Amino acid sequence: MAKASTKKAVKKKAKKKAVKPAAPRSSTAQCDEHAPLTAEQKPLPDAMADKPVEAKSPAEWAYQRLILYIQNFEEQLDNEHEVAIGFTGGDVGVLRIEGIGFFDPDIVTFYGQDQNGAKTQLIQHVSQLSVMLRALPHEGSTRAPNRIGFRLAEDLKKS
Repeated sequence: MAKASTKKAVKKKAKKKAVKPAAPRSSTAQCDEHAPLTAEQKPLPDAMADKPVEAKSPAEWAYQRLILYIQNFEEQLDNEHEVAIGFTGGDVGVLRIEGIGFFDPDIVTFYGQDQNGAKTQLIQHVSQLSVMLRALPHEGSTRAPNRIGFRLAEDLKKS
């Protein structure tokens, strides 16, 4: 009986000693030493750091980092602008971001409206992912700008 309880105590101690996975490598260089911090320079939120990169699908990892980039971009916007995504490599135009998702192992999708207000969804393989964040004037002066990055970051904490 004593051996069984000792084994449980050892296992419990081992769980407590579990070390967080190492942060993924990242780097950035800026011309202006007073420029705001970039997403690469900030620590990963605990919800992202708790799971090692090797355990994430390419879609999940791309999705999580896109959220960080969007949130960081929005932190630098005034109340007259909100974030949109311009897609490279085609004549897709600009999508005002209302949502973002992923489907393992390799699909990322963006939900929103195009510049004409039409409901838009872009589904993209992670190997083709190439987006440009843009600041667009927000529509309507009666509401605050849409800050999707902060809502997405809250969802990361919950998952």
